[in-house]
Amino acid sequence: MGIAMTMQEYLEDSHVPYDIAKHSRTGNSAMTARVSHVPGDLLAKGVVLKWDGSYMLAVLPASRQVDLQRVREIVGEKVELASEEEAAALFPDCDEGAVPILAVPYKLACMIDERLEDDEDIYFEGGDHKTLVHVTREGFERLMYGMPRGRIST
Repeated sequence: MGIAMTMQEYLEDSHVPYDIAKHSRTGNSAMTARVSHVPGDLLAKGVVLKWDGSYMLAVLPASRQVDLQRVREIVGEKVELASEEEAAALFPDCDEGAVPILAVPYKLACMIDERLEDDEDIYFEGGDHKTLVHVTREGFERLMYGMPRGRIST
């Protein structure tokens, strides 16, 4: 499959240069980091949360887990993990379980873990379990412009 069309169009419309790399199929972001030889702190992953009758993305390093209590403190609402089925329905052009980190093209709210702010390079899944997208920090900031940041992982 490669990079999902929604993600590709958003990257191009945002004028963000990117590279893609293929890797062997993986089942989670930690495995993707391992087979791609990318440190888990540089691989961003999306976690779908149920929030305020809708959904939001939490974007954090693959080496970490979302801290639901911290997210609740920041947004002031009940927040819980969405099911795999709920997440899959939000991203129809992505393989099940390959949650993107780009909320805007999928019309979702988003919160970014501040631990992703200092790295020169950011990697993320391209919409399947075999494609990795690489952007610079400047590109990542352009893609995530206006999204709230916080320490939302442990």
